[in-house]
Amino acid sequence: MTAAILTSFDGLFWLIAALAILLILQRSLHREIQAILLIITRSPNLTIGIFSLLFFPGVFIHELSHLIMAKLLGIQTGKFSLLPQVMDDGRLQLGYLEAASSDFLRDSLVGLAPLISGMLFIAFAANFPMHLTIMWDTLRNGQWSLFFAGLQELPTVPDFWIWFYATFAVSTTMLPSESDRHAWLPLGLVSVLLLAAAVLAGAGPWMLANMAPPFNQFLRGTAVILLVSISVHILLILPLWPIHRLLTRLTGLDVS
Repeated sequence: MTAAILTSFDGLFWLIAALAILLILQRSLHREIQAILLIITRSPNLTIGIFSLLFFPGVFIHELSHLIMAKLLGIQTGKFSLLPQVMDDGRLQLGYLEAASSDFLRDSLVGLAPLISGMLFIAFAANFPMHLTIMWDTLRNGQWSLFFAGLQELPTVPDFWIWFYATFAVSTTMLPSESDRHAWLPLGLVSVLLLAAAVLAGAGPWMLANMAPPFNQFLRGTAVILLVSISVHILLILPLWPIHRLLTRLTGLDVS
């Protein structure tokens, strides 16, 4: 029974693993970009300006997603900003939306909105303009020669670099911030309690047979979408890391 449950929800494992990897890569990529910009410009203000412009499309979609979800759920909103601000704790806030506090369900959905819109955008870009799903199929089937051949042809896809940049900007800013996640804990606790009540009422086998397969398939698909974002981050970190080290050696400056 335990093995069947684990198999039925392996998508959850892959989703959690993908989110954790993406979070680590996101922070590493942002750190490398900021360090390179600061070494080159030697100006914190100019670095913040360039960094903000680089991520502007993703920040715009992130905050707009909050705004649209809040409006759809009838939550009152206040100031909407896309201007970068350095917080008291030293963090860089690229944008924000002021919204009234509501119940934990609606607050959770507003906080989740950027991740939903970001993943929809990545799924669209990967499936249509960049045709990455074809490459994924060749990789999954072990057709390595076709995969590497397709990888070499990717830059020839019309507007590939525009879509690559857009995918990078959106995927690296779509993860909910700490303030976005403030209502997730009570929602998670209520969900666990409802699930436990259903299992105790005898609905466990029926849920495992009828609801688990499509839900697990959804989780797997979500993990695959995140894999696209992970791949983009890796492709960018690989050249940025040695560039950072080279600039440090040439200038004698480094940013920790």
